Amino acid sequence: MRRIEGQVRGIARMIDEDVYCIDVLTQVSAVTKALQAVSLALVEDHLGHCVVDAAKASDDAGAAKVREAAEAIARLVRM
Repeated sequence: MRRIEGQVRGIARMIDEDVYCIDVLTQVSAVTKALQAVSLALVEDHLGHCVVDAAKASDDAGAAKVREAAEAIARLVRM
């Protein structure tokens, strides 16, 4: 996350310094891909822990966590 934060600060500097738009867009694309990787890791962790633990606790809790995860994944896919 600190690397992504640094990249975003770099983009802000590039905009302030009126850097060529395509170069800025290239950096925006890199940040977007890095955030997508973070998102996927979070989903994987959530599925592996929260959803599994809820499913072990009860069918209803497991089903609720699966719905929650599906909604989160749907939001990511629409990005």
